[in-house]
Parts: sequence; C-alpha cells; structure tokens
Amino acid sequence: MVGREYDCLSNPLGAVRSTFEKAVAGGSDPASFDRRDWGVADLFQQILFHNHVINQVPFLSHSTVKWIQPNSLARFRGMIQDMLGNECYVGAYKNEDTWTTNKFTDVSQFPMGSSLDMRLWDRRLLFCVPVPGQNSWADSTSDGMVTALVASANQEKRQRDTCSVFNEVEMQVSNNETPDSPRAKKMREGESFQPEDIAEVAGCGMSMEPDFDRTNFQCLVKVYDTPESEFKLNDVFEFIGVLTFDTDVKEENELGFDHEELVNLPSSKVPRLHCLVHRKLSLIDMVISSPTFEPKPYVIKELRESLLHHLTIVLGGDELAARFMLLHLLSKVHTRADSIAVGKLSLNLTTFDKSSIVVFGNRIDAAVQNLVSFSQHIPLTIDYLNTASLAPVKDYQTNRLVPGVLQCAEGSHFTIDETQLQCGTLNSTGVENTRLLKDLIESQKVEYDFKYYKMNMDADIQFLILSEGKSNILPADIAVCFQPSSAGPVGIVDEETLNGWRWYLATVRSLPHSIGTDIQKVVEDEMVAARQADRVLGTEDFNRWLTMGQLMAVSFGETSLSNEHWQMVKEMERLRKDRFK
Repeated sequence: MVGREYDCLSNPLGAVRSTFEKAVAGGSDPASFDRRDWGVADLFQQILFHNHVINQVPFLSHSTVKWIQPNSLARFRGMIQDMLGNECYVGAYKNEDTWTTNKFTDVSQFPMGSSLDMRLWDRRLLFCVPVPGQNSWADSTSDGMVTALVASANQEKRQRDTCSVFNEVEMQVSNNETPDSPRAKKMREGESFQPEDIAEVAGCGMSMEPDFDRTNFQCLVKVYDTPESEFKLNDVFEFIGVLTFDTDVKEENELGFDHEELVNLPSSKVPRLHCLVHRKLSLIDMVISSPTFEPKPYVIKELRESLLHHLTIVLGGDELAARFMLLHLLSKVHTRADSIAVGKLSLNLTTFDKSSIVVFGNRIDAAVQNLVSFSQHIPLTIDYLNTASLAPVKDYQTNRLVPGVLQCAEGSHFTIDETQLQCGTLNSTGVENTRLLKDLIESQKVEYDFKYYKMNMDADIQFLILSEGKSNILPADIAVCFQPSSAGPVGIVDEETLNGWRWYLATVRSLPHSIGTDIQKVVEDEMVAARQADRVLGTEDFNRWLTMGQLMAVSFGETSLSNEHWQMVKEMERLRKDRFK
C-alpha cells in the first residue's frame, strides 16, 4: 500500500527511520552503521541542494527558535567555539524482531522496552555560537532575513515529491504534537507555519518557553559519520539537521552516556541540532545577496575603481591612504614559512588627534562594517588592557573553553583606536594583553591558555591601527601618514553597490597568485639596488613589498604579478616615505 506523501522539512526523522528499515531489510547489519550512514546524508543532500529546498529550511536564532517546530529541519550558521569530544548513545536496538534507530535524536521515538540487543554508537559534540563581530548584512538570521524567509515559504509550495522515499512511507506526526494541533493541521493542508502561530502552538500543550540568551545565542551541534579532522576551532559552518530542545527531557536522557560535558548546557537554554548535512563557509558565502557578477577583468576593474573612489571619500580625499586601505582589506594569510605568516598586511594610519578621530574614526568604522563580514572595534585604553579577557582560557570546572576577544573566525577585521591611550600603569593582565596583541599582529597566532600549558593557534585577522604617531605598542606591517583634505559627507551607498564591493573583496581575496620568472628577476635586482641605497632596509621590508605586489595584482583580478603592478607598488612606497619626511 502506498502511503501518503511525507514532509521532509517537518518530519525528517521519518526519512531517517524509513531508510534505516529499508537498509536493514536489504540485509545490512545495523552494527555497520556506527561510522557510516545508510544513505541518509545523500538523501538530504539531494533534497536540499539539488531540488533547492534549502531555502525553505529556517535559520536557527534567538528570534526564530521559538517558532521552529521541535524535531523539524533547521539550519544554524556559526563558529565552532569549543569541541566537547564524543558522546556515546544507543544508536539502534532490536524490539522483538524489528530493528529501530535512535540516530539524530536525544530521546528514543519509541519505547525500547527491556531489549538487550542494542548497538552503542558515538557522535561528536560541537559547541557553536554566532560568529563574533558578524555584521548585520552578513547575518542570515537577522530580523529582515527571517521575515524574508517566512514570505518565501508562503510563496512556494513545499516540494514534497522530491524524495523517492516519500511515496513509500506513511505520514508520521511528530511525537511532540497532537494530530489536531495547529501545526499538524497546517501540515495536512500543505500550509506554511508562521511566527504568528506561536500563540496557537503554545496553547496546545507544547512547551514553548525555553530561556534562550538573546545576546549570546548558542547551539550544541551533534555530528555523525564525519572525520574529526574535518572540523577545527573557529571554523565557520552551516549545519542543517534535526532541532531538539525539549525542556521536559532531563540531561541524563535515555540515549546519551557522557553527561559531564552537558552539565552547564541545559536543553532549555542551548538547543541541540542533530546534523544531517554540513558545509564549511567561506567569506563569499557570507555575501547573502550575492550579485551575479562574473570574475572577468573588466568587471573586477570597474568594482575596484568604484570602491577605491569610495574609500578615498571616506578618508577625506586621501587617495594614497585609500590605496593602502584597499590592499589591507584584501590581505590574508596564504601560507606560513617558519614563524612568518605570508600574506598579512596590517595597517597603521597615523597623525590622528582627538578631533579627527571622532570624524574619520567613525567613518572608517562604518565603511569597514559595510564591507567585511566580521569586524570588531577596540578602544585601546589602560583600563581596557588591564581588565579585558583577550585569550581563550580552559575552565576545568565546567570542562569548557571560555572564549576571549581574540578567538574569532578567519577573515575577521579589528580596528584598534590607540588615540585614547593615556599615561598609566599596566598591571600583570595589561602586560599580558599587550603581548598577546603584539604577537597576534606579528605572527598571526593566538595563545590559548589551558592552565597547565599554553598553545599557539593559527589565526588570520586583519588589523587596522589608528594612532597619533607611529604605534610602538602594536607594530603594524606598514604605517601611513594620514593626510585628509576635507571632511565632506560620504553619502549613502545603495545596497546593490555595497553587495558588489563585498563580492569583489571576498572573491579576489581568495585568488591564488604567483610571480613569473621574468618579473622575479626584475624584483630581485631592484631590491638589491634598494638595499645598496639604504642599508636600513631588511628582510621585513622586502617581504612587505612582495606582499603589496601580490595584493596589487589580485586587486585587478590578476593571479600573476606584472611589471605594471610592481611599479605601482614602488610609487606608493615612495609617496608614503615622502610623507614621513
């Protein structure tokens, strides 16, 4: 008998169970499913991406979690802030002659009875948070995006015929709702579930009062069948899976065995997402309204010129500072040679005073926030250095990694306002924080404090330092004497133009680059000549020139340094040095 159509968005566990039963009926041993699935991942990949159902899966955030149905499909975008190890659970059990699975759940969907024929499996626990410093335009879970998702869901019928298994199973209403509930009625009638339905759902006996932190929304992601090497701290991922946050379930539930990690993560405060599909996100993925540009030279050149013009206006007509700012925004760590992070280009804009920092500091902050996905501003003061928690620290009481300001995602941007720094005394914390910042700028490594030992973790963070004179505390790769000629209005930039610039920065920043044999000989000869003319020049200067040359090339969408680009870098360096004279 052919059952009714099945809703993979509202009841993904049905697809999990039916494919499991089909695999077992085909002769597969349930014990073999410990480290691999039985086709579930491929099934959901097909449903979500090949059939474009992904846009109907709601994003999980503090503003959406109260109307997303438990045990339905949800997605979470965030940074891996801590890795909590593995959790053992009853993955499958035999009830009389029938095998049933508990995979992708916290609690067994059906009574396990007194069956002794069980299979213990394990899953990986990832503690994830919204990306630190994520700007609103790059946040898929912002209020505007949530509204858009709801509107989109109303415009499109759910594509129920996308999964071949739908026609082989009976429609199963989630255990967390009654057949007459508003949600169940809407499912039967093919309607979308909306935020307005919260009141109705709350009235039908379902607990909808989890106390989620609005300012620090967290999610415990449970990952299956994935090598440990695929995840690392501070990676940004999109996880799509089964949402659970049953407030009635005790942490010592009937499936999990390793509860020590979860003592301070009650399900009433931290939702669980049992991951079916995941993908690591790049900066280009954060450009939500990605324009339909092609990375062709003329397109890149037009975007480059318009962005450079905008930066020049932001910086009060200082075109030289704008050109250095562009290279700075395109910089990233491409590789590491010994202790050198190749590709970074921290920038120090000098000659700010108390009045100019108010005008141009705010303009620079606003411009950076509009262009990069993750950015933070640090007003450097004695009090800040003496009290801030910059380095992540391991808390062995809770067995958790307590985050610091410097634990952030790859590609983050920090603007440090050093003009507020006054004379004062640094305590031991202040001295340590100053060292941490200095080491991070120089080597792109963050020191994690595990109490009994310390470990340096690779980072890729852009640093822009605003100061009165050249900073002696935070030695940037390059210092530019800031010389604005006006403080006229920047003007409003339309969203389409901003998206074009965001796409440009994210796209060309990821381009590979090289130096051809011919231009390499030219560069080497000119460096030798420069050293003969100025004995003060050293390896750091030459490395900076090479980095600038490569960044200049990619700013035009080119992957190989040309003589033209090299000459542009030389001229920028000449003008920069002339200003300090």
